[in-house]
Amino acid sequence: MTVRRDAGLYGYERALRRAGLEPIAGVDEAGRGACAGPLVAGAVVLPPGRAGIVPGLADSKLLTEAARERVYAQVVRRALAWSVVVIDNEECDRLGMHVANVEALRRAVARLGTRPAYVLTDGFPVDGLGVPGLAVWKGDRVAACIAAASVIAKVTRDRLMVGLHDDWPAYDFATHKGYITAEHEAALAVHGPSPVHRMRFVNVRRAAGLEPAPDPRLDPATSLGPGSPVTPGGEPEPDTTEPDTTEEDA
Repeated sequence: MTVRRDAGLYGYERALRRAGLEPIAGVDEAGRGACAGPLVAGAVVLPPGRAGIVPGLADSKLLTEAARERVYAQVVRRALAWSVVVIDNEECDRLGMHVANVEALRRAVARLGTRPAYVLTDGFPVDGLGVPGLAVWKGDRVAACIAAASVIAKVTRDRLMVGLHDDWPAYDFATHKGYITAEHEAALAVHGPSPVHRMRFVNVRRAAGLEPAPDPRLDPATSLGPGSPVTPGGEPEPDTTEPDTTEEDA
């Protein structure tokens, strides 16, 4: 089965349906690269035909906040099934970010009211889904069901972070959503970590006094970045995906 490069956002779903594989679920996450707040995964099954064409649908990172809210409402209204899973910062610390990410994606698929026959994932394969699947590079930009899942996950997480801002206003979570911006780093330096920060991240551990400051004599190319997740022993955590570092990369 081949999907043409110019097949458009719905090309993967059309090709899979021609092969007799449906329903088709897309799954994606938001918040992997944040150093505070939860990790959120969304899963969506869109119907075939015109009913499954979502006005304005695109990768959630390419949409404004207002546009994401509009698309979110359309996805919820049109989807055959959708689900969202929230993994809090403590579970992220316990599992490690990559394991938490995979677990969130699995749970999102498992919670769908309609069992998919095939699953499209964004960027890397996810085992343990119980059905065949395909990892799609930049999937949230080329596959409609993944883009829809990315919007569900992103809007849900942003709403949660705005709520956390009310509890912890000193960190301005409503603006940067827990991603590692200069403003967030400054707040960490002044106030230290909050209870919703992820203690596996080097910058959070430094702010808590659990990690030494970087030695300027070391080669910066070999030093851990400010938001690098670490294992309990302080070693960099293996991850098969590129970490996001700003709110725009959620």
